[in-house]
Amino acid sequence: MDLNKISFRVRYGETDKMGVVYHGNYAQYLEMGRIEWLRNIGVSYKSMEEEGIILPVVSLNVKYRKSAFYDDVLTLETTLVEKPLVKISFKYKIYNEVNDLLAEATTDLAFVNEKTRKPIKCPDYILEKIKD
Repeated sequence: MDLNKISFRVRYGETDKMGVVYHGNYAQYLEMGRIEWLRNIGVSYKSMEEEGIILPVVSLNVKYRKSAFYDDVLTLETTLVEKPLVKISFKYKIYNEVNDLLAEATTDLAFVNEKTRKPIKCPDYILEKIKD
């Protein structure tokens, strides 16, 4: 399935007193990956929200392998697991500058109508942009 890569530098505020990235920040990194994955296929998360479609996270799993530190440049790979129906699933890998695997993660998000808060089918315009 579609793979998207982004790189970013760890900011000081994302670390603890030892200069290690605080584990809670990984959820934000994964969100950056998802938003860029959507943008890469031509879908704006902002425009989805303007249409009344939201994507709440229904599951998140992270396996931490090595620490990331302040000022490291990280590369995040985001991959779609399968063609979405009512939920969309991603897997992620985060590497440092020397290509050490730092973390692996998965997320599941549900397509939800913002007004009714009920699950809905993945919009056709997204399905049409996803390569098999």
